[in-house]
Amino acid sequence: MRRLALALFFCFALSACVSARTSQAPTAMVAAAHPLAVEAGLDILKQGGSAVDAAVAVQAVLGLVEPESSGLGGGAFMLYWDAEAAKLEAYDGRETAPASVTPTLFLDDKGQPLEFYSAAKTGRAVGVPGVVSLLTLAREDHGKLPWAKLLQPAIRLAEHGFEVTPGLHDVIASTPALDENAPARALYFDADGQPLAAGTLLKNPAYAVTLKDLAAKGPRAFYEGPIAQGIVATVTGAPRRPGGMTLADLANYTAKRRAPLCAPYHDEKICTMPPPSGGVTLLEIMKLLEPTDLASLHPASAEAVHLFSEASALSYVDRDRYVGDPDHVAVPVQGLLDAGYLDARRKLIDRTHHAGAFSAGTPPGAQVRADTPQPEVPSTSHFVIVDKKGNIVSMTTTVEADFGSNLMTGGFILNNQLTDFSFLPTDKGKPVANAVAPGKRPRSAMSPAIVFDGAGKPILAIGSPGGARIISYVAQSLVNRLDWKLPLQEAVARPHHIDMNKGLELEQGSELERLKPALEAMGHTVTVRPLHSGLHGIALTPNGLEGAADPRREGAALGLGSQSTSTAPGPDLINKRFELIKRQEAR
Repeated sequence: MRRLALALFFCFALSACVSARTSQAPTAMVAAAHPLAVEAGLDILKQGGSAVDAAVAVQAVLGLVEPESSGLGGGAFMLYWDAEAAKLEAYDGRETAPASVTPTLFLDDKGQPLEFYSAAKTGRAVGVPGVVSLLTLAREDHGKLPWAKLLQPAIRLAEHGFEVTPGLHDVIASTPALDENAPARALYFDADGQPLAAGTLLKNPAYAVTLKDLAAKGPRAFYEGPIAQGIVATVTGAPRRPGGMTLADLANYTAKRRAPLCAPYHDEKICTMPPPSGGVTLLEIMKLLEPTDLASLHPASAEAVHLFSEASALSYVDRDRYVGDPDHVAVPVQGLLDAGYLDARRKLIDRTHHAGAFSAGTPPGAQVRADTPQPEVPSTSHFVIVDKKGNIVSMTTTVEADFGSNLMTGGFILNNQLTDFSFLPTDKGKPVANAVAPGKRPRSAMSPAIVFDGAGKPILAIGSPGGARIISYVAQSLVNRLDWKLPLQEAVARPHHIDMNKGLELEQGSELERLKPALEAMGHTVTVRPLHSGLHGIALTPNGLEGAADPRREGAALGLGSQSTSTAPGPDLINKRFELIKRQEAR
């Protein structure tokens, strides 16, 4: 099964041969989905680069070593904390729909929505990539080192090769029709047509050429010239449902600076991205939970799971109706977080019994919309960086499905992000907030977060991949840390439970499975299944930086001067920790 929890050890040029799961460091740190990406970010930080500079290096390497999740052909959201200015900034690099799209983009000849993968693995699914523009914009504001220097770690790895991990092997083997794409087949399959085995040395010379072109000409070369021409030719020449992207679509793309979205939670303040991201839904979940006194409950109790699930389901159904690109539709952000509206929604939660499927509410400022849940597959990547000056990057980045559209050009994968739009433009005569339109950004679940204490100092940066479940993964990690005061590695390793108003999911193989009878007795429809988050986070504590990487994936958290361990908490440790917290609070 892909994304197995692996006890991986790596020797780095910047540190001793240490375990890569969690670490403490006094000055600077990177937490990301692959140790080689972490190493690249640390290399830049060691040279005096800023957190944004390191983000360029991390993203360039992730696109090589974790190509199924993110890369130059995708999009991203970034939160940036400027320590000197004490200012939080938000950057939107979400992909946009080409100018040629129509409301029937993902409808068949009979006007019916296409099956998801029939739409996803096509040229029509490719949005105009935004991650390079996002990094360019953030560097204009906060970069220190030359652009070309930031790409050198990825260039070296592309030329000299890296070892295929078990996770990469698994996802190559399980991605539908990947071997039907000639560049992908040549790169990720052996001479016998089999997925590259774990441990195989993989080189990507085409990616090295692309990065060298970007290094020599600057990031604008991605949107104009040979790289852009390759993207357009690949999209318009796709063997399945060619798309209509043009060179003008690429030349006209710009990432956006947006105002961060923040809300108080107990004594802290949680900040995240505004729409079209999942941030408003994340905050709605947390605000619904805030008065419920979760801290008095055991994390693995049926009541705690039930309360979180009800708050989650209420928030997701609101998301399905109201959230879209705020540049194209009116999203009632303030209404969804309005105290009176939250009070009314919270009254729908019975502490002892599941209320059944919820309907969307009517927050202040809302317009008439149709409910439009849309499949969002669990790929994507998240990384966090803290530099020596205390600047912070929390960035979630994606190509959408595993290996995006399956289309490659220049050694990188092109996204299938347009399938994050609702396939139907209207439903029962009502307009759909997330309907496709030219130049529009599709709704996203990505929810990078930074948490501040009562004095306004950052104390935590975190985020996760995982499709629509991202919002719940991040919310649960915040509850684990802020309500139950768990060490960060325990907070990201805790078993998951998800309710997107479609039934309650419990993480397979976890201690939560034993709650299935109790939760069913409370009225929940319960499914046990794997839940593959990829949480990466860094806590800023009085004793230095505390980093954590999700044991469900192959990531690492390391810093300059790190002391690292690989201890993953089990139920007994969680129980003891909870008992200790409650004893301390009782004093």
